[in-house]
Amino acid sequence: MKPSIIVIGGGPAGMMAACQAARRGCGVTLVERRERPARKLLITGKGRCNLTNDCAEPQLIASTPRNGRFLYTAFSAFPPRAVMDFFEEAGVPLKVERGNRVFPQSDRAVDIVDALTAAGKKAGVRLLQGRAAELRLEPLPGAAAADEKKKRPSRRVTGVILEDGRTLPADRVLIATGGLSYPVTGSTGDGYALAAQAGHGLMPTGPSLAPLTVHEGWCAELQGLSLRNVGLKVLEKGKKKPVYTDFGEMLFTHFGLSGPMILSASAHLSNPEDGRYAVRIDLKPALPPEQLDARLQRDFEKYSNRDFTNALQDLLPRKLIPVMVRLTGERGSCKVNQLTREVRGRLCGLLKALPLTVTGFRPVEEAIVTRGGIPVGEVDPHTMASRRCEGLYFAGEVLDLDAYTGGFNLQIAWSTGFLAGRSMAES
Repeated sequence: MKPSIIVIGGGPAGMMAACQAARRGCGVTLVERRERPARKLLITGKGRCNLTNDCAEPQLIASTPRNGRFLYTAFSAFPPRAVMDFFEEAGVPLKVERGNRVFPQSDRAVDIVDALTAAGKKAGVRLLQGRAAELRLEPLPGAAAADEKKKRPSRRVTGVILEDGRTLPADRVLIATGGLSYPVTGSTGDGYALAAQAGHGLMPTGPSLAPLTVHEGWCAELQGLSLRNVGLKVLEKGKKKPVYTDFGEMLFTHFGLSGPMILSASAHLSNPEDGRYAVRIDLKPALPPEQLDARLQRDFEKYSNRDFTNALQDLLPRKLIPVMVRLTGERGSCKVNQLTREVRGRLCGLLKALPLTVTGFRPVEEAIVTRGGIPVGEVDPHTMASRRCEGLYFAGEVLDLDAYTGGFNLQIAWSTGFLAGRSMAES
């Protein structure tokens, strides 16, 4: 007889797990606290839903800087191509864009949500609105409390008690409640408290893939300015080797920096307060310093009778010019033919390494994903089953897993959800 299953959390991981378990003949109830599931999917990829990255397993692991090796089995069980097949078979044509990022051809995240919801309904998943408040637990016969220290379960889960007092019995329970980012979608950390009831610990949580605040006030003057094809280097005090390097897109904001490169860089930073990290932006990565200086000399000769501020239009976005001129220490009204070699050298240095000092992350509520969560050492990577409590499983962002932008975090959700659903049905 197939087990009865409760999935707590109607995000991508929970919905995929529920669908897979139901397809294998299990009775599955999906408990979601919001009136509609998969709310967070609707805002991913700026409403377009970057649902995966069409790459091989080694790149998936490399793009998951925290605990990537834990995901070998999950990624093998349900790789990006399988995810793409799942949604195309559900009636959603897909396309692959720059960086192997995969989107629905319609550019509508709601199409992914609708397809996932329909697949669950077709498989027989029962959707129940409610908030899980407590796990029903009972001791395993013959198990001692010391077994938990030996990574052997001493208890088993027998169901879930909802906030309104309803009790739902089950043979298996999956916690897929997400993290702390975007709480309006229902991700408020409920899963951490439920896991603690079953004897699980918690790695410190915080923002990942989050914008960065900086010390330099001139960033606010550049609010809304997007830069493409620029280089990024993040340095840490006391270390010679950069913490992170990248090439791509970034955005200036009223508080500091955002954009794809910055978000990915944030995954490598911890405790960024007190000026621990510094950013260097290479505005002209295609030009070595010598070639850049020659370019400046040509532009200065071309505009020799103009003011300094009016001589950089061929080189920089208009919004950035006053800031760059000010940072050289020279007056913007100074005629180009009066500029010294030292000023030109300072400008060249700024173009190759525009300096900024990181002061912190934006709040976790603004982060794309949550850093930290359930320690992966307390979860079996081959099944997603708890090592602390029999019958309990985990999937998705509630685990201490986070990756770069580009569809990798959703791939983690799909893969861990698939593996958990299959494992619960077949265990």
